Amino acid sequence: MLESSKESLKLEAMKRVVGLIAKGKNASELFPAVVKNVANKNLELKKLVYVYLVRYAEEQQDLALLSISTFQRALKDPNQLIRASALRVLSSIRVPIIVPIMMLAIKEAASDLSPYVRKTAAHAIQKLYSLDADQKDHLIEVIEKLLKDKSTLVAGSVVMAFEEVCPDRIDLIHRNYRKLCNLLMDVEEWGQVVIISMLTRYARTQFISPWKEDGVFENSEKAFYESDEEKRKSAEETKPYAMDPDHRLLLRSTKPLLQSRNTAVVMSVAQLYWHLAPKHEVNIITKSLVRLLRSHREVQYIVLQNIATMSIQRKGMFEPFMKSFYVRSTDATHIKTLKLEILTNLANEANISTVLREFQTYVKSQDKAFAAATIQAIGRCATNISEITDTCLNGLVLLLSNRDETVVAESVVVIRKLLQTQPSEHSDIIKHMAKLFDNITVPMARASILWLIGEYCEHVPKIAPDVLRKMAKTFHNEEDIVKLQTVSLAAKLYLTNSKQTKLLTQYILNLGKYDQNYDIRDRTRFIRQLIVPSERGGALSKYARRILLAPKPAPVLQSAFKDRDRFQLGTLSHTLNSKATGYLELSDWPPMAPDQSVRNVEVAEAMKEWSPAVGKAKSSKSDDKFYSDSGEEEDEQAADSGSDEEGGSEGSTRTPVSLSSEAESENSETSEDSSQSEKSSDSGTGVKKTTTQKNKKLQQAKKPRKVRYTQSQALTISKLVSVCDRVCVCVCQQLSSPVFVPVHTYELLHRMTGKGLAAQYHFSRQPCIYDDRMISVQLTFSNNGDHTLENIHISEKTSAGQNIHCFSPIECLEPEKSVTVSMGVDFNDSTQAASFQLCTKAEGFNVSIQPAVGELLLPVTMSEQDFSKEQGKLQGMNESSATIAMTPESITSQPLHRKVVNMANVGVVPSGQNNVHRFAAKLVSSGALVLVCVVQKDSGAQLTVNTEKTIIGSMLLRELQTVLSQGS
Repeated sequence: MLESSKESLKLEAMKRVVGLIAKGKNASELFPAVVKNVANKNLELKKLVYVYLVRYAEEQQDLALLSISTFQRALKDPNQLIRASALRVLSSIRVPIIVPIMMLAIKEAASDLSPYVRKTAAHAIQKLYSLDADQKDHLIEVIEKLLKDKSTLVAGSVVMAFEEVCPDRIDLIHRNYRKLCNLLMDVEEWGQVVIISMLTRYARTQFISPWKEDGVFENSEKAFYESDEEKRKSAEETKPYAMDPDHRLLLRSTKPLLQSRNTAVVMSVAQLYWHLAPKHEVNIITKSLVRLLRSHREVQYIVLQNIATMSIQRKGMFEPFMKSFYVRSTDATHIKTLKLEILTNLANEANISTVLREFQTYVKSQDKAFAAATIQAIGRCATNISEITDTCLNGLVLLLSNRDETVVAESVVVIRKLLQTQPSEHSDIIKHMAKLFDNITVPMARASILWLIGEYCEHVPKIAPDVLRKMAKTFHNEEDIVKLQTVSLAAKLYLTNSKQTKLLTQYILNLGKYDQNYDIRDRTRFIRQLIVPSERGGALSKYARRILLAPKPAPVLQSAFKDRDRFQLGTLSHTLNSKATGYLELSDWPPMAPDQSVRNVEVAEAMKEWSPAVGKAKSSKSDDKFYSDSGEEEDEQAADSGSDEEGGSEGSTRTPVSLSSEAESENSETSEDSSQSEKSSDSGTGVKKTTTQKNKKLQQAKKPRKVRYTQSQALTISKLVSVCDRVCVCVCQQLSSPVFVPVHTYELLHRMTGKGLAAQYHFSRQPCIYDDRMISVQLTFSNNGDHTLENIHISEKTSAGQNIHCFSPIECLEPEKSVTVSMGVDFNDSTQAASFQLCTKAEGFNVSIQPAVGELLLPVTMSEQDFSKEQGKLQGMNESSATIAMTPESITSQPLHRKVVNMANVGVVPSGQNNVHRFAAKLVSSGALVLVCVVQKDSGAQLTVNTEKTIIGSMLLRELQTVLSQGS
């Protein structure tokens, strides 16, 4: 089928091949047959071929190299998807010999008009860097260029390339920091994760610690004895903390992302706040993290690990949500263990009774590992909260009679650790454990009891020798760990009660001397020489009691997550508790605030490269010589001589460029007009002379001439031409008045919530008088209470990346009265709600304005030809389309026209076809063009939306699809 002459068969074959790849099947044997179709003109077939080549180009390098020229031609294809696919395939061929070709392709793609191709170029940077690290300097230049890109499609990919190639080049981020913060809301989700991670590292190097405010008065006692000079320095160091505006911008821009549907984004914002925000602001991440616990168990595992680390330092954050960490019967063991860890961290004097009741239930679990972990958690609680130590010990002693060996063993181990804190007060517990010794079979539990009896043998002088006697009988059948503790018990009893245990000790030491395990043999020989010295040695024997019976510190029962805070939250290193490959550590806060002016971006800098050439053009000749023939000749001579001089002095750096001047024809026509005017003004005697001069000038004007420009002059001319083109396009797209203004209003504040104050808003669909980028919103306030409301105003704007122009404060609003005001909101081409605080003199209310996607537009009028031209520029990724099934009564043009303009603020484009309806508008904030085309058919309609803002286009398509599919 792949070698068939019919394109339909080839297309069907490629669909099957790609289907095999998607299922994980190996289709590499088809590579020679597939690669033959790489130059096929069928667009759909070519896309599928490129998908295949991206998968297998690295495995079949030799065959892929044969198609290099085809890929290079495809980089110039008019279709952006083909250009991007060609670059993707080219960068997937891992052969060092084509590195220069890849480098050139990446540089060209970085300047492509399509943001999708520029995004692909950013992805290719990482592939090229892994293939040839020597290209780092050239790649950094491309990264620096792409970092200036304003497209949200490119931002995440270029930051990923930055993190891979040059994560230490923080200077590249300075000028783009604020732009990245403002674009963050509209970047795709995985790009948001990468950008937030990078900005976290950036902030730790550029801003001072916001945590200093908690330790300003720590050394006040010491300051009493300091000299005046020292006091002055100390006062400078402890001056009130003021957060950098850029630091606040980062926190404000990321806060709305806590509501993201992507768990990785929420986790990234949470770690950013944990590492960067003032301590009193960190609590806002709590609810978002708890919300993630409803996700899959893989997500729960990562989130719970991070919460476990946070809960050690900030117990108060998660204490109100303690019930969210209660263990469920359906939870996996690793999830249960993490929840148990968090509950233990959150336990305090106030809630310990509730926690212990939960633990009592967990101990009875059929999951043995979880039950054992619960007993360890009880021991930790008893250590951390001294008031419940006795209660926990008594409860653990009761567990010693449990039928489950694992529970008994873990209880013995925990009791042993707890008894080390107050051994003299718990001799009864030691006696009870000795009585249960015969029934306990788990080696670790038996070893723990032996250690306890040996360590505190003076508290149980009658029981200890009897336990040693029993151990002597079963010594050869015990596990190694039990044998070692038996030898230690014998040595300790020999030193404290040698009269009763001397013979037993010698017997056990003889058994250990011939044991199969060399550790036991070595320990036995060492103990014998230590407590029963021979004639030749024994220098240590006088220190035997100090060595074996030395007071030992009580073990510290602490969380396994105590030291994990050395890793950045949400990283693989934090999950593994080990530094992973590629992990970038967070730096400490700088002691002094770095210069914040490095992040300032001046508009004048963007015109630097234009100004020198324009300046020369202006100074080249004066206005009075513009129409004179002598001026033209002088300019031509000056250009020729100037280019010769430049070529001689600067060599190849100022190479003259020959361009066919389109202005020459205009100059010749101007010369002709001027000569005609001269002819009419001259006297009759000079007519013949004037006519001769005119003919001579016309002959000169008809001669093909070339004007020689330097490269900088040619670049300037091309830029000016592109500017003129853009201006012409803007002229074709003129704003018009709205076709329809709906009267529907939305509730901003309910009268019950507002304690008598009710507020509604609606969109007037008129250009905003405050700012061209803002949408005009009319607010209507009503006083439904029985008292006058005073000073109604907006006090705090909380929306990130959105600019709000507040209305003038309303001094007073009488009962049963209403007032209408206007405000402006820059929604930044997003349907995210603009939140702010609406206040009266006595109260404040958090409210938000939610825009529909159709209200983000302003109507534009244009001709049908201009519509088709602009639509042709917005193809591929910039086009969204859908087929609509319409009811018979909704097929007429008038209801359809009314529905579209009612739902969206668009202008109507005249159409020469009755079944084709075109609408045009532009986004208020960015000015991006939005084109809507509805083609009516017998049973429905074909709907197409074209715009470079693909997210807005998809949302508008869905809304229109819903509206048009409804009946009239």
